[in-house]
Amino acid sequence: MKIDCYLSEHCGSYYQLRENIGRALQELRLDAEVAFHTVSYDEAVDLGISGSPTIRLDGMDLFEGGGSPGIT
Repeated sequence: MKIDCYLSEHCGSYYQLRENIGRALQELRLDAEVAFHTVSYDEAVDLGISGSPTIRLDGMDLFEGGGSPGIT
């Protein structure tokens, strides 16, 4: 399993997100490759990211909101 987390350069949720994912994986006794990516607005548009943080599990957006791509 691969978890990719995309955050804007100014997103303040990095540490809490990292802790939450680690705790969930431990409680569920799952192994996963977890990567955190800091992205600019242009990179977010290119990747189709519409919020920060965006979490993708094996490439699927877990909380797809349908908003316009791009983050601030």
